[in-house]
Amino acid sequence: MILFPAIDLKDGQCVRLKLGDMDQATVFNDNPAAQARSFEAEGFEYLHVVDLNGAFAGQSVNGAAVDAILKAVTFPVQLGGGIRTLAHIESWLDKGLARVILGTVAVRDPALVKEAASKWPGQVAVGIDARAGMVAVEGWAETSELSVVELARRFEGAGVAAIIYTDIDRDGVLAGINWDATLELARATSIPVIASGGLASMADIERMTRPEYAVLEGAISGRALYDGRIDSREALAMLRGTP
Repeated sequence: MILFPAIDLKDGQCVRLKLGDMDQATVFNDNPAAQARSFEAEGFEYLHVVDLNGAFAGQSVNGAAVDAILKAVTFPVQLGGGIRTLAHIESWLDKGLARVILGTVAVRDPALVKEAASKWPGQVAVGIDARAGMVAVEGWAETSELSVVELARRFEGAGVAAIIYTDIDRDGVLAGINWDATLELARATSIPVIASGGLASMADIERMTRPEYAVLEGAISGRALYDGRIDSREALAMLRGTP
């Protein structure tokens, strides 16, 4: 079970949004590279990064901040937000990203995702962001008519490394992950699922150690790590089963 600390980038800063609203952003660090180094020093094994501006713009906006993060740390980094073309994917992987996350393009052009997953095995993940069970795109600004499970099943057997599932209605408000929907998705697909959106407390971390949650690859934590509701060292020890 991997606990992924999150760095969400807006205007070059490390922020957290409330319910995916760009106008409700809290700045936690104006030096994303330093924040990434801090997470690595705390013992995390994998970093989750989102280019929020890029998700809305449909292209990389916070590339300089991501470059700085990649130069600052040695642990693997996955990136989502505005990655829409094969050339863009290749460019990021060449820079040292461990994994790219494709969201909007997974709805708009699933063939591209399958081609990318075939071309770069283990390095392409799909981000499924949902509002009331339906997939949202374009930086969560639009809701499609696709259900979460329906979209996930499009990529069965395509070589997708993971699905990052976010319940938008829980994101950034410390309401707890939508565990029922997340487990339903994980049981409906053979693709590893990472939970995102709402991880709120050490009680959530304890829940992840239970046998029924072993179906998940891990979970992403943002605001709760930044404000201390989740103690990183205690959480990592709990998930690793070490005293």
